[in-house]
Amino acid sequence: MKILTCASLLLFFVTTLASGQGLPMVVPEEVGVSTERLERIRPVMQGYVDHGRIAGFLTVVARRGKIVHFETIGMRDVENKKPMEADTLFRIHSMSKPITSVAVMMLYEEGHFQLDTPVSEFIPEFKNMKVYNADQTEILDAKKEVTIKHLLTHTAGLTYGWGSEPVDKRYREAKIFKRGATLADMAKKLTAIPLVHEPGERWTYGLSTDVLGYLVEVVSEMPFEEFLQTRLFKPLGMVDTAFSVPLEKLDRFAALYQLHKEGRMKGDKEKEKKTAGAKEKRVEGDKDRKMRLERVEKDPPLKNGEVRFFPGGGGKLVSTAPDYMRFCQMLLNGGELNGVRILKKKTVELMRSPHHDTWFGLGFAIVTDKKVSTDDKEPKGTPESTGSYSWGGAAGTIFWIDPEKELIGLLMTQISDVSSSHDQFKKLTYQALSE
Repeated sequence: MKILTCASLLLFFVTTLASGQGLPMVVPEEVGVSTERLERIRPVMQGYVDHGRIAGFLTVVARRGKIVHFETIGMRDVENKKPMEADTLFRIHSMSKPITSVAVMMLYEEGHFQLDTPVSEFIPEFKNMKVYNADQTEILDAKKEVTIKHLLTHTAGLTYGWGSEPVDKRYREAKIFKRGATLADMAKKLTAIPLVHEPGERWTYGLSTDVLGYLVEVVSEMPFEEFLQTRLFKPLGMVDTAFSVPLEKLDRFAALYQLHKEGRMKGDKEKEKKTAGAKEKRVEGDKDRKMRLERVEKDPPLKNGEVRFFPGGGGKLVSTAPDYMRFCQMLLNGGELNGVRILKKKTVELMRSPHHDTWFGLGFAIVTDKKVSTDDKEPKGTPESTGSYSWGGAAGTIFWIDPEKELIGLLMTQISDVSSSHDQFKKLTYQALSE
């Protein structure tokens, strides 16, 4: 196992050194982490692959700016027998949101706006917004304007349109991300739909960060993607993060999978036996049952030598583990990496402080309350320290940053509904801390 761990770290070092990426490596004990306990991560994560729940993983742990764990498990493309590798490209989906939020705060530092500035000052369509009443039977004039802070904290009243309410129907009919649409088109379509509640009233996950992408475009007077590349990705050495995958990198792009209903592939004739009047039961986490994966083909076609995604701020970026670790380390360092300052330390502290309902900051979920059990020894819930911040993506990617422990954890995969593997990875990581 030690040989495997060393080999994985060596592969990571060679791959990332060649492209100028990654963070330096260190023997785990030098930064207060147990090598022996880190070795428990692989067999647990391998179990998810062996039982058909996930095609492949990539897990990374860094402490005090040094990589102490880097492992690849399983396949990035099962059908074509391509293993998960250090430089595999992943759809990071909503892990794009922290990146967009950082871009917004860069412009905030430059004095272009305040957090309570109305969005309508830059996107006029947000003036005089309409809002649904509580049961969505009536449309009223919004009493408040949507501010930049509302967008950063997901309290603007924008949603995703995933449900069955009247507002959701309107989102679907608007075809917000219709192929060929621009960020300006998206904003105009959104502002024609009533908000689901008054701005600032409550937290509602939705397209707020996509609007922030357009805000960056308007304020900076350059395309959103160009701003990210010139002001953020290139300075940080994030050479593989973009809204597109060029032809020369396409072989590194992980396939996207999902578990078929009841764990079976389409066309599988096997069926569960049911007794009359009895409800079908499924035991969650039954490791004796082999699951089945099916490939999801939702990528846009190759055009002009690349696969291109809509440049929205909320969820269309593609990235690698080394790239995203650099982004995370910049945040943990208080806005700076290797002499390149992206944000001031106080700005990062503002972002990772709770701003609504005591748990969400400016682009991240925040750990705010570590409740303890009755014996006052074992903390309940998350193992992260109070003040840790994190977010994840719809295809199973997740990261967290723990300032108190000087710790970063990152898990990359390409399948939805893998929360149990996230929890296992976190627990095993914290159990490996010896200081």
